[in-house]
Amino acid sequence: MFGKSKRNAADKGPSMTDEELETRILELPQADGSAAAYSAPPPAPKGISSISSGLSIVGKIVGNGKLAIFGHVEGEVHASTVQIGDGAQVEGNVVAEELTIGGRVKGTIRANRVKLNSTAVVEGDIYHRSLAIEENAQFDGMSRRQENVIDTPSRVPANRPQAQAMSMDGKRKGNGQSDRPNP
Repeated sequence: MFGKSKRNAADKGPSMTDEELETRILELPQADGSAAAYSAPPPAPKGISSISSGLSIVGKIVGNGKLAIFGHVEGEVHASTVQIGDGAQVEGNVVAEELTIGGRVKGTIRANRVKLNSTAVVEGDIYHRSLAIEENAQFDGMSRRQENVIDTPSRVPANRPQAQAMSMDGKRKGNGQSDRPNP
């Protein structure tokens, strides 16, 4: 693998053996000033992820960047930008900064900007900052405008103690206590 063979003559630049090339790589300075045999690959650019028309996924999808769905998804979908194409189906909640629907969605939608194309069929509630519905789009549910739809924290605190039923005399139920006052 790292023999003494010369690189292909068609390559541009001076000829080097594989050993010389390896030595040059080892001597490349890193950000901290040290030398290393390899460097980490650059971060992947935010691209477009897609679920093609022949694909069916069951589960939760979470990601940054753009997600294009042309197949069938059963479960939650969370992404920065979601596009649900014509013929696509999503059965589950959708959370996005920007959402465009051309297919079918059955579930609750929470997105700052929502657009229902003319081929969209939505069955569920939509929480949005802005909503655009084209002619012939079908929407069966409630629409509620909110300023910060996806940044809104849960209304129920995580560590809230569970409510317990109390009798008329202020004693807890469920511990052998009755609702009747003591005579």
